[in-house]
Amino acid sequence: MERSDDALLSIDPSLDLFAEIERLKVERKAVILAHYYQDPDLQDIADFLGDSLALAQAARKAEEAKVILFLGVHFMAETAKILCPDKTVVLPDPEAGCSLAEACPPEKLEAWREAHPEHVVVTYINSSAATKAHSDWICTSSNARRVIEAVPKDRPILFAPDKNLGAWLSKTCGREMDLWPGTCIVHETFSERKILALMSEHPDAELVAHPECEESVLRRAHFVGSTSKLLQRVVESDRRKFIVATESGILHEMRKRAPDKILFEAPTEDGLREDGTCGCQECPYMKLNTLEKAYLALRDLEPRIEIDEDLRRRALLPLERMLSLG
Repeated sequence: MERSDDALLSIDPSLDLFAEIERLKVERKAVILAHYYQDPDLQDIADFLGDSLALAQAARKAEEAKVILFLGVHFMAETAKILCPDKTVVLPDPEAGCSLAEACPPEKLEAWREAHPEHVVVTYINSSAATKAHSDWICTSSNARRVIEAVPKDRPILFAPDKNLGAWLSKTCGREMDLWPGTCIVHETFSERKILALMSEHPDAELVAHPECEESVLRRAHFVGSTSKLLQRVVESDRRKFIVATESGILHEMRKRAPDKILFEAPTEDGLREDGTCGCQECPYMKLNTLEKAYLALRDLEPRIEIDEDLRRRALLPLERMLSLG
């Protein structure tokens, strides 16, 4: 179900949306899960805020909830539905997709697998339910190393769909892998040249980067880690300045937890807004969700995530393998 403009226009402008969402959450027996890349208002209304792994775990643990309002993108809400089939899962904007998920259609992964039956297929969680169903393992950036290390060393691996994360894992794990040629539209735009210039201006700053970034950026980074690990690094490090090479939404939580730290968004090659600032560190899909759409999703319990039961069961198997690692 698509969210119409008429529905947004129907919202009473006098409503306190924060209060209404809180009221509806109680009425619907809902839990709100939000990713770090969401707008600050959406992060602030969440019961659980985290990266893909933490949110998958939170969905499973929300035993008392009847409804999950997922503030993220489509594959994340699908994952929640795969893990919690008896719950109503709603996503404020059904068009909130992912370039990585789009890069690996299930029929193409299935064809590769059939052509290489000896390979173990490890698929990044940034993928559709149908693509997950053709996988042996699912991983997130938080647990990808543990997943790769769980695959017998005598088995070849196809890693899909993020080639940058795959290359970083191949290097850090010492495993040769065939890599699917997908990339994140945000993380591939960071400019090594401009980052070096910013590092020159701030030689006391530490560059922290997500492994979805290009190798040219990762080789300059002082620390490489998942979204949650980058947050942890900024909070716990003795350094005062950081250049953050990931989606800019994480800076909201970084500033809340480490208000004394000075944070710079890693620059990209182009993409200036009209006001002269760069908005290309923002995922356009993540930003499709708004407070108004979140309110409507809880009010109407739409748009809902629905998955065919046979597909759900097949996608659940590699997810369960991942979650079994802790």
